[in-house]
Amino acid sequence: MRTSAKVRARRLALVSTAALGAVALTACGTATSGTGGSPAGTASATTTVSSAASSPPGSSGPATSLPVAPGATATGVPAGGPVPAGFAATSVTFVSADEAFVLGTAPCAHAPCTSIVRTLNRGASWVGLPAPVVPLGDPYSGTSQPAVWGIRFASPGQGFVFGNGLWATTDGGEHWAAVAGPGGSVTDLEIIDGQVLVLTDACSAQSGCAQAETLERRALSGGPWSVVTRVNGPRGIATQARVAAVLDDSGVLVTGDGGLTFATHVTPCPGGSGSAGSAVAVTGPSSLALLCAGGAAMGSVQKTVYVTGNLGATWVKAGSPPLGGDPSGISGGTTGQLMVAAASGASWLYYSPDGGARWVVAYRAGDGGAGFNDLGFTTPADGVAVHGPAYLDGDKYGMPGQLLLTSDGGASWTAVKF
Repeated sequence: MRTSAKVRARRLALVSTAALGAVALTACGTATSGTGGSPAGTASATTTVSSAASSPPGSSGPATSLPVAPGATATGVPAGGPVPAGFAATSVTFVSADEAFVLGTAPCAHAPCTSIVRTLNRGASWVGLPAPVVPLGDPYSGTSQPAVWGIRFASPGQGFVFGNGLWATTDGGEHWAAVAGPGGSVTDLEIIDGQVLVLTDACSAQSGCAQAETLERRALSGGPWSVVTRVNGPRGIATQARVAAVLDDSGVLVTGDGGLTFATHVTPCPGGSGSAGSAVAVTGPSSLALLCAGGAAMGSVQKTVYVTGNLGATWVKAGSPPLGGDPSGISGGTTGQLMVAAASGASWLYYSPDGGARWVVAYRAGDGGAGFNDLGFTTPADGVAVHGPAYLDGDKYGMPGQLLLTSDGGASWTAVKF
């Protein structure tokens, strides 16, 4: 397991409001992807979807042999089957306050064991869906072999699974097909304003992963990939309210049109915005929150949050979260309620009820520093995070892979049972 600042930030979390593809803040109108719509597919009559042992990489089917009920629900989405026993989450995407898709894994007899589950009632019940027949992987393992580690949906019907390769569905996850990707490892993917934005990295077993990544875009409807810019030390793509932001060593890149145009603003982080653990969140149509970090010692790291109401043109110091843990991300359902994720020996979610001035511990797990993934908000009150994401097929590390939900803007969190 790598320990570099870049790898640790990714391994602990790709956490920002960007973490949820197609999430919408109700106060801001449309979903962050800029698309709406309803489930596009109808289920075919099937009995049991074949296991990965007889399917080539990129074909559709669950990692375990999940019986898929024939027909579809009244809304046209796949009916689904049982959730694999021991399912552990890796990545989550919400398409409304209640409907979510979770990528993960579970022990199985025939690898790969990658699985997808879906809820229509905010985690009260779940069903299993087919998944690309590709193993779960670590985004910074250095391998170029097919592997997946993220899921994003633009609508209940249209979604992507990404990693070393790109897979797409247009029928709510009933079928998946490998599609042309931008090349390299896709470390993050978000959908906004009818555009698919990705960060890609060149990784190899011999030299690891490059510090600079490439920001690229493609129309959601399809077509070629276009390079937007090179980004040094990014911490993922933050999205909300039709705005996307990407942190770069020299500043923060902000777009309001899905990456067709970008503005770059200097950040106030001492020593440059690429300092260890730094992250950015979009908290409204014109507001960002920035996490700066430095002065690490014995699992304690100085953290400072800055906010802006003009998308980064000017910044104001808001306050300092607690010292415990290496910071790995920031998010917020509103400008007034902010979250910071950190991990080192334990895992913490810090909450501010007043825009960053005061901070309290909203969630703590004595888990050795398992960290978080996909921290984000679907509405100003409803948020989600994956605690201890499983990055190995079959969850060989025994990570918690828990889905945490909040309904009070981040003040308290509850683990959901699959």
